[in-house]
Amino acid sequence: MESAGEYDYIIVGAGTAGCVLANRLTQDKQIEVLLIEAGARDDYLWIHIPVGYLHCIGNPRTDWLFNTEPDPGLNGRALIYPRGKVLGGSSSINGMIYMRGQQQDYERWADSCGDDSWRWNHVLPLFKKSEDHHRGASDVHGAGGEWRVEKQRLSWKILDAFRDAAAEVGIEKVDDFNTGDNAGSSYFEVNQRRGIRLNTAKAFLKPAAQRPNLTIMTGCHVERLLLETTDAGPVCRGVQFSGGGKAHTAKARRETLLAAGAIGSPHILQLSGIGDGAHLQRHGVTPLVELPGVGENLQDHLQLRMVYKVQGVKTLNTSAASWFGKMKIGLEYAFLRSGPMSMAPSQLGAFAKSHPQQATPNLQYHVQPLSLEKFGDPLHGFPAFTASVCNLRPTARGHVRLATHDSYAPPKITPNYLSTVEDRQTAAAALALTRRIVASPSLARYQPEEFKPGIHYRTEEELAEAAGLIGTTIFHPVGTCKMGKADDPEAVVDSQLRVRGVGGLRVVDASIMPFITSGNTNSPTLMIAEKAASMIKAAHPR
Repeated sequence: MESAGEYDYIIVGAGTAGCVLANRLTQDKQIEVLLIEAGARDDYLWIHIPVGYLHCIGNPRTDWLFNTEPDPGLNGRALIYPRGKVLGGSSSINGMIYMRGQQQDYERWADSCGDDSWRWNHVLPLFKKSEDHHRGASDVHGAGGEWRVEKQRLSWKILDAFRDAAAEVGIEKVDDFNTGDNAGSSYFEVNQRRGIRLNTAKAFLKPAAQRPNLTIMTGCHVERLLLETTDAGPVCRGVQFSGGGKAHTAKARRETLLAAGAIGSPHILQLSGIGDGAHLQRHGVTPLVELPGVGENLQDHLQLRMVYKVQGVKTLNTSAASWFGKMKIGLEYAFLRSGPMSMAPSQLGAFAKSHPQQATPNLQYHVQPLSLEKFGDPLHGFPAFTASVCNLRPTARGHVRLATHDSYAPPKITPNYLSTVEDRQTAAAALALTRRIVASPSLARYQPEEFKPGIHYRTEEELAEAAGLIGTTIFHPVGTCKMGKADDPEAVVDSQLRVRGVGGLRVVDASIMPFITSGNTNSPTLMIAEKAASMIKAAHPR
């Protein structure tokens, strides 16, 4: 086994969190950092063209190709579970939507971990620090940072009509989803620069890669952490990984930082003997640190994709139906960097309440001027739009667990969608609200006709059944190494993101979220990494 050397910090995973950590830690020229990524460099053309996510998801060049276990809540269906396997991680294949979540999310985090520094008024400056907002600096937005936020470069009459219809049922039009209160409807803002995807590899890693104190290793698969027993307890000294057909070790003088995501981080911990002891033993892994919460607390946003046929209005189904239409779309992007090829997967958003007693919106809409049976399938041959609606605060909890002690074998991902009464009630209410919006006067001229799930689902019980038929992930897994207080038996890390019972080891990614944020999860993960970098620097002053 070859040594890859010693570094002050080893970062496992060059996704959203890993790229930010690498940038911030190497700002100190005296700190040496190794960044290890299982995927390749982000030089694949389709990463950078916004509509290219269609070519990146399900592609082994950019995706881990995970699948869930068959889910009873989805009538036994298993889902694809895309996670980025490339520099930039999931920010290289995601929907590019810039969304922080709501103020209430971070108040809840602070209460659950007993640390006020996670409250909204403390994390807001971290969001602003890295932001370069198209409106410029303000009380709620930053300018000049690495993370560019722009308006989308398109509009659709059918989406404008849906927004008008939403206003007719009380969902007001707003200009900004990122002030701490998401209520209302608007076109999503996106992480793009002049119609080109901005991933965290370009925004954060590319400038850091010029620094001599950062070493980046791609195509390297981390097999386990190197734990050493000391008088003070277990300490992580680095990692064992494979790359280039050889086995390697790398040592960390200060800390190892797991940033492998909500699936990868718990999987690596379990392979290293950190987790529920009985579960590890069943799969041939010797337990070293008993942490039963590792891999538990999995949360995700389940989107319910309602499809409506329409008449007398353009949708992408019809625009892209001919070779002439496809050529026009291609030329519009080539010369103007606009049009359908600049589209995020979802363009119009709306936040609403499933029931009036909800303190803040608990539903999020992603509305698209297109329709298809499922991801990867061709567009339908008729004009249509899709109104996907998510329960932002699901009560169901799933898990990520070993399938085998082989580090190359994917873990078992069990989301447990719609497994609680509350989630089924919210799903039924969400579908009913969508029908109210579509029945409003502003959409009437387009004669919307419900194609999926179908008008024969009427009662609350029937609508909950329909949710299981049309529900699919919107790719926001979090929570599997949750942050919490010392007396929380499921807490894996403390509020400083240090793994309990192990020295020299932190987890820095979406897995530390105790509760999922009320919206898309990429930029909250970026904020987590900004905060972690500050905490790490404070723990190891020069």
